[in-house]
Amino acid sequence: MKNLFLVIFLSLLWNCSNTQPVSDPPSKGEEAKAIPKTVVPESRYPLSYVMGQFDPTSHPDFIKIPLKHADREGLFLHKDTYSAFQKMHAAALEDGVKLVIRSATRNFASQKRIWEAKWNGTRKIENGKDASVAYPVPEDRALKILEYSSMPGSSRHHWGTDIDLNNFNNSWFESGEGLKIYNWLLANGAAFGFCQPYTAKGSERPHGYNEERWHWSYMPLSQGLTEQARRNLKDEMIGGFIGSETALEIGVVEKYVLGINSGCLSSSN
Repeated sequence: MKNLFLVIFLSLLWNCSNTQPVSDPPSKGEEAKAIPKTVVPESRYPLSYVMGQFDPTSHPDFIKIPLKHADREGLFLHKDTYSAFQKMHAAALEDGVKLVIRSATRNFASQKRIWEAKWNGTRKIENGKDASVAYPVPEDRALKILEYSSMPGSSRHHWGTDIDLNNFNNSWFESGEGLKIYNWLLANGAAFGFCQPYTAKGSERPHGYNEERWHWSYMPLSQGLTEQARRNLKDEMIGGFIGSETALEIGVVEKYVLGINSGCLSSSN
């Protein structure tokens, strides 16, 4: 009996010595570090998905965004992205900031309409210019359109992970309500998994699209899809639209698909 009591006592003593103290809840910054990178299986999200060759209105992982979060009907997002956005939206409202989704998923067909309208001049670019007249050399025209618009098959908006918020002009985010929104996103977006992929270009991001303060990406999904694009997407695969022959000359995959803010990439990339 004495031996039994001794075993119980020693067992209790060992358990108490190995009990970990309860930690405080993580801050917003700590929450960002704790957000796991979602496994993105290629069997479910093949290269055709990465290139936007699917219909988000019928894809089982996509959800229609209600008007309380968007500026119009008919916008779709991956359900995980939208779930994270809802949490971010609620937190922003508590701080007097209202986030409105202006653009979300655009598949290949949607991106093709935008690209070809700019290519043909029916949709004007910078200060009302007709690109077909202002830039008669195909590569020059493609580079000008690529300042803010992706070639079909190469856009992050294909993935259901990326959203455009509130306004499409960087200058709007430099003062007043726009600056308040942008500063809030910089301070808190990562806590909900969101990152600005197109920061100002410089030594750390010499290539790619111009800065877009409105464009935010849900990292737990987009990191895996970016990695798949890095491994599998080639310039010669970019096609099926007017002007696609310039993709290889420009190096669209390396400079644009992968030319993003390094803070939006996983540490393994």
